[in-house]
Amino acid sequence: MSSNMERPTFSAAIERETGETSVRLSLNLRGEGHALMDFPVPFLRHMLHLFTVHGSFDLTVSATGDVDVDDHHLVEDIGLCLGRAIREALGNKAGIRRYGERHVPMDEALARAVIDLSGRPAFVLHARFTDARIGTFPTELVHEFFKSVANEARMALHLAVLYGENNHHMAEALFKAFGQALREAVEVTGDGVRSSKGVLE
Repeated sequence: MSSNMERPTFSAAIERETGETSVRLSLNLRGEGHALMDFPVPFLRHMLHLFTVHGSFDLTVSATGDVDVDDHHLVEDIGLCLGRAIREALGNKAGIRRYGERHVPMDEALARAVIDLSGRPAFVLHARFTDARIGTFPTELVHEFFKSVANEARMALHLAVLYGENNHHMAEALFKAFGQALREAVEVTGDGVRSSKGVLE
């Protein structure tokens, strides 16, 4: 039986090696908010720590990449690995709620995350960042990271910053909202697969 037909284990470990990056990631969706981040993109380390704590997951990421070029490849590949870990951890998605939604404020900023673990990838982000960078981190990579997660997890992920002034606060609210919404979506509420088709793939 293939892994995507097995019942959820709620944990997975992923390795990805390319000519640009090396990523090792482990995820426990039934964790306690423990994060261990070892890779050279400080802002993403901070954001994933927030995602982990506010989703009550356990997440370990050890990665290297061609950040001397820019952060794009490493951020994208960490997103791909996180999405793949979510997909593998959920197996056939039997028993889970499937949907999750959260609004999260961060000071003056308010973000919304809505998730459907449908098996069909879709991604929308509505956010107007006013600076090209948050510290040294390109704000455009917020979009690339979440798009990579959504595609590999095969989820519909709709994110929005409803309002805000500080770019760090806006990004932080998005990551916190994503963690909270995912936690809701993976809660066990029954035994069967929540789909009229009988499958989520």
